[in-house]
This record gives sequence, C-alpha cells and structure tokens, in this order.
Amino acid sequence: MTPIEGIWENINPLSFAVPVFMVQIILIIVTTRVLNLLLRPFHQPRAIAEIIGGIILGPTMLGRVDSFASIFFPSSSLLTLETVAQLGLIYFLFLVGVEMDNKLIQRSGQKAVVIGAAGAVLTFGIGSVAALALRNFFLRGMKRISCLLFLGVCNSVTAFPVLAQILAKTKLLNSDIGRISIAAALANNAIMWILFTLTLGLSEFDPLSSLWITLSGFAFVIFCFVGVRPMINRVLQKIPEGHLVSDFHVCLLLSFMMLAGVLTESIGLYSVTGAFFIGFMIPNGPVKVALSEKMHDVVYGMMMPLYCVISGLKTDLTLIDAKTGQMAAMIILVSVIGTVAKVVGIFIISGMYTMTLRDGLTLGFLLNSRGLIELLILNIGRLKKLVDEESFSVMVVVSVVMTVVATPVASYLQRPLRRIVGYKRRNLQRSKPDMELRVLACVHNTRNVPSIITLLDVTCPTKRSPIFVYVVHLIELAGRTSTMLIVHNSDHLHQRSMAASGPQGQGNHIFHAFDKYERQTSGVSVQTLSIISPYSSMHEDICSLAEDKHVTIIIIPFHKQQTVDGGLEPINPYLKIMNENVLANSPCSVGILIDRGLSSHSRQASEDHHLSHRIGLLFFGGTDDREALAYCWRAVENPSIGLTVVRFVPVDDSSSPPPSAIDAQEAKLDDDYLNEFRVRNASNDSVVYVEQVTSSTEETVAAIRAMGDTHDLYVVGRSQSEAATALTAGLTEWAECPELGPIGDLLASSDFAMSVSVLIVHQYVGTIPAAPPAGAPVANDGEQRFMNHVNPKASYTATTIGRFN
Repeated sequence: MTPIEGIWENINPLSFAVPVFMVQIILIIVTTRVLNLLLRPFHQPRAIAEIIGGIILGPTMLGRVDSFASIFFPSSSLLTLETVAQLGLIYFLFLVGVEMDNKLIQRSGQKAVVIGAAGAVLTFGIGSVAALALRNFFLRGMKRISCLLFLGVCNSVTAFPVLAQILAKTKLLNSDIGRISIAAALANNAIMWILFTLTLGLSEFDPLSSLWITLSGFAFVIFCFVGVRPMINRVLQKIPEGHLVSDFHVCLLLSFMMLAGVLTESIGLYSVTGAFFIGFMIPNGPVKVALSEKMHDVVYGMMMPLYCVISGLKTDLTLIDAKTGQMAAMIILVSVIGTVAKVVGIFIISGMYTMTLRDGLTLGFLLNSRGLIELLILNIGRLKKLVDEESFSVMVVVSVVMTVVATPVASYLQRPLRRIVGYKRRNLQRSKPDMELRVLACVHNTRNVPSIITLLDVTCPTKRSPIFVYVVHLIELAGRTSTMLIVHNSDHLHQRSMAASGPQGQGNHIFHAFDKYERQTSGVSVQTLSIISPYSSMHEDICSLAEDKHVTIIIIPFHKQQTVDGGLEPINPYLKIMNENVLANSPCSVGILIDRGLSSHSRQASEDHHLSHRIGLLFFGGTDDREALAYCWRAVENPSIGLTVVRFVPVDDSSSPPPSAIDAQEAKLDDDYLNEFRVRNASNDSVVYVEQVTSSTEETVAAIRAMGDTHDLYVVGRSQSEAATALTAGLTEWAECPELGPIGDLLASSDFAMSVSVLIVHQYVGTIPAAPPAGAPVANDGEQRFMNHVNPKASYTATTIGRFN
C-alpha cells in the first residue's frame, strides 16, 4: 500500500498503491479543471469536462503511451481508483437526494409529471423498437432482448444534476421553463429506474428472480416513506431549537445511508438507489444545510470527477474498426431516433398544455441532457454484460454529444424570447397609481434590512395601491458547481434554526425580518428568495428574475456602508461592479440606496412635527429625474411624508445658443410632468416646491450644501438633461463612483459633510417613445387651462418656499 523506505533506498513510491493514487487524483483534478475552464465560454456542465478528461487520460489518447499508462495508471492501481470513485458516486447520489426539494413535483403540478413520464416512456418504446428492427446489424452478443431494451433505457435517461448545471449556466434555472424542466426530469428518472430494473431482471434469464428484484425495490421505496422518514424526523426533532447540527447526527445519517446502500445492493438494486432515497427522506431544515455544507465541496470537487474520469478511462475509441463500425453506426442511429422521439413527443405534449413552440422544443432538448446518470447506467450494463467494450465506448461519446448539444440549443431558443417578451410597466412613470407596484429588493447582509424596510414604508403601500416585494438575499457562490435560486416559504421560516452558520443563518434573520414586516403592514406582500451566484454573473440572475416577475423597480444597496464615525467604507469591491452591471442590463428602473441611518430616526422640521420622514428631491431635468419625481409622487400619498422639490434652473443667458429640438422636447416633458405634479398636489400641505436659480457648478454645490441635514432622504436622478450640464459640469471628472451620476456621486462623497441617506434613481427607457407617459395622471381641461396661465417662475423665487394652498 505505501512504502516504508523513501527514495534514498532506491524505492519508487509510484510502485505503491497510496502514492500512485494521490498522483492520479492530482492529474485528474488538474486535467478536468483546465478543460472546464476551456469549456466555460460554451456554458457546458462540468461533468462534460470530467468525461472528456477521462477520455484524454485513457487508452484513447495518453493511455496509448506505454510509459504514461504504466507510471500513472498501472492496471494494479485501477481497483483502488474505481473503489473510491464508486464511493464518491454513492455520496453524490445521497447529496443529490439531500439537496432536492421533495415538494418540487407537487408544486409544479400535473404538467411537469406528465411531460417527464411521457418523455421516458416514448423514448424507451421507440428506441427499443428501433433497436429490435436493426438487431441484425449488431454483434452477436447484443442481439438479446435485454441488450436491445437496454439501449432504449439509455436513450430515456435525463441527468437532473447535469440539467441543473445547464440551467444555471444558461440563466434559466429561476425561470418557468427551468422549474418545469427540473420537475419533469425527476418524473422522467422515476420511470426510467423502473424500466431499468425490469430490463436488469430480464438479463438474469430468470423470471422469478426478476419478479423478486422488482417487488423488493417497490417494498424498499414504500419502507422509506412509511418507516424511514418518520424515524429520521423523530431523531432530528430531538435537536434543541436554535442549536447547530452536531457531527453525531451527520455521521448517524451517513452510516444509515451506507446501511441502506448495502441493503439495496443485496436485493439487486445497487447501492446508489438506497443512498439516493435516504437523502431524499431527510426533511427540509438545518440538517440538509449542514449536510450540504460539510459534503458539497469534497464530493463535487474531488470524488465525482474520479467517477467521470474512470468512465473515460474505460472508453477506448481505438476499438472501433471496420468490423465494429457498422455496429457503432447502428447505436448512433438508435440514439438519434430516440432523441428525436423524445424531442417530438415532449413538444407535442407541451403543446397540449398550451406551452409555446419555443418552450416545447427547449424542454425536449433539455430533457436529453445525460452525463452522470447515463454513465451510471452504462457502467452497470457493462458489468451485466449487456454491452461490450466497443458499445460502451460509443455510448459514452453519444452521451457527451447529446449533453453538449442541449446547452447551445436551449440558449438559442430561450434568450431571444427573453428579449422579445416584455411588459409595459417597466418604470414608475408609466405605472398607474392604483396598480400593484412590484419591487425587487436586493439584500447583502442584515445591515441592509432596516433601510430597505424604511424605504418600502416611504413608498406608501396601501390596500388601494399595494406593493409586492421580492426580497432577494444575494450570496456569493464559492466552490459550488452551479448557480442556485431558492424560494423560501414563510411557513418553514419559523421552523428553521436561527443559529445556522454562515450565509444561511444570516438569511434566516433577513427573511424573518421581512416576514414580520409583511404581517404588520397593510398593503405589502413579500416573497423571499436567495440567489447563490458568482458576483461576475449575479446581475444576470437579478435581471432575469426581475423580468420574470414583471418588476417595476430594482432596489440595490450601495457598495459602501456607514462606519461608526459617519463615513462610508467599501464592504466588497465586487459589489460596485455588480451594481454597474445591473444598471447596464436591467429590464426595468433601478434605485441605488446609500444608507446613512435612514431607519435610525426621523428628522423633522420644527414646524412639521406630524411628519415621520422628510424627502428632498433634487430636480435638474431628464428621464431619470422624472422617474425620481414619479417615486416621490407615490411617496407623498402618505400624509406623514413631507416632500421638498428643488428644481435647479439655469440663469437665462441671451448669448447662449438656442436649445436643440431634443433638448426643447426634454424641457417640455419636464415642465409638463412637474406642472401636473403641482396641480395634483395643490392641496397637500406637506409638499413644498422651490426653484433654485444657479449659473455654475459651484453655485449648484453650494445650494445643495446649504440644504444640510434637514431631510431624511434625498432622491435624485442618476443622469440629468443636457440643458443642466452647465450646472453639473466638472463633477464627473473627479467622480469616485460614476455609476451614481454627477449629483449622486456628490452626495455619496466622503468630502460632502452630510449624514442624509440618498436614493439614486435610473429610469428604464428601452423602446418607450419620448411622449407623455401613458400611465401618468392626465390633467382635465380646467386644470390644463389653469396651468397654461401660470408662469411657474413668477410665483416662486430662488429663495422662497411656497406651499400649495
């Protein structure tokens, strides 16, 4: 196993089992990680890189070099490697069962179950019939009925772990098509395992043995649901509330999983079946979280690549010659027929459930993802002599090709659709006051929670104008294989341990806070979710979720947080890049919240003791400023909110060139929207309008500084109109955070001695025509005649605060 002497005694350490095994692990991990890096631009799952890595290291390529094979992969070492790989497969299937939501199929409804089951049955039936029709072209050993049925089983496989990785890499995991695909894959695999068990029974040439294997399998599944699940629940209920899951409970479950594996191996179902069902029986809660955190990195990062590479090492494409070429062509033909049958069958059934043509085709190709599950089936078939070495090699390559094709096809079919299909209310200005406002609030940690809740209160949720909030806890993906979106059920939040470690425990606190806010506030509905993704692509998940949920505005926290001395310090440099990406790719309006104690206390003017919050709107003109005004318009529906609108007006200069047609149109839109706002709020004593005439950037900055800390929240547009460039010129040259715009960066600057929170608003424009917004209130004829006779500059000077009374 391991050398007693070292190299000083002329002992070659690679002639012993343990050293050569460690070198093999190093070679496998390095090779697969490099291939995964090369395949990353093509969004391929990591299992594909691992299988290809095995083929490269195997007898097809490097294994043909005698010195390489004898040194690094001698035949005497393969038993150790295969034993550890098989153990990794058992742990992997157990972890798949642990991480699986056992209520996913129930929530997806009948549609996903029927699509998945029909896909398996149709593919098995047509693939088996095609194999039977072409059996004269197969080799003598593969003409048995069980061998031909085995080809049908292989074609019906859907590898749901690989499918989840594909959906995550193509950013479809949190879409409707993604959820249906996962649920359909689970139903597909349930039917496939039944068909595979029957096929294995036929291979024994003993009908009685086949019957006993099948009955024993059903008995084991029933025992898991009737006996194992209640027993596990009773054991886990003894864990004190609020306590961490101990190593004892983790080891107990792993030992029980091994016992189930021995039992299923004994009855002819293989150990992976027992491991999967034990993992599936574990209820949602801190135990699942603890198991995933403790096992995920080792199992997915080290042990599973061993199994994929072992399958690649057994794949020898050099065995395909003129004699076996015809048989290989027939296997490929049967696989193509089975694939077409699955795509067409799922497409037809999807149409019966009124799904679109694109969605039906996408489902068909996604459910042809194979990989790990098919490797398991092929290896079992190889041990049972259902396929020979040549057929095994061909079917491994077919599995890789089918999985590789699924990713680009799904991306092509879905991505254009996501850009075409849209919704009208993508910004606040176009939203009707009496319509539900959908907000996606992003939260990084618990410090973001009070300010987000206060901002939602300021947004004035009422039963007449409700707010639906999607609270998303953003968690950096570290060491995981795929992006995940987790939907949290409020009923389960109270049952989960608040003492869970890491982001999970912090997420519990976040979701409990918003759940409590929903129960205490009228007009607010909250859905809590978690996005676990790399920061480099997290904006894609946020924007995709916003588009799927028809969100009007995304609220994201600033990448800096307030320190004890009142300043702002960065918490993570990647958050700044993520915010910039959200602004650049968002399908709706975006608000960046700079929190300087928005929830700590309410600053009130001396004469306005009845006000809970004072908002200051700095209006320079342009689409973003009009969106900021639309937000404030909604906020002042709350009588306890005070609003001061400060419009910055450049000094009239007769020597200046006349404005362009675009600038004149923008100025007219600004005037119309402001005038409409003033008329609608003429009787609101808590609304104040000011026009501040300035001629330079210095005067603008001085005027903003003079406002001081008289407000709780400043609202400002991210960018201003071209006509206001003279009032903000030079601010962008010294900007620390250009993504906030010139005024937003000024208010967020450490040199700007103010302790007021700031909301920077960016309006989604897209293809919206530059015309008065369809969703905004329209003045009646009397109001319009009144506004036509009012000169706004005649009634309000640069220093006078006038009330609408």
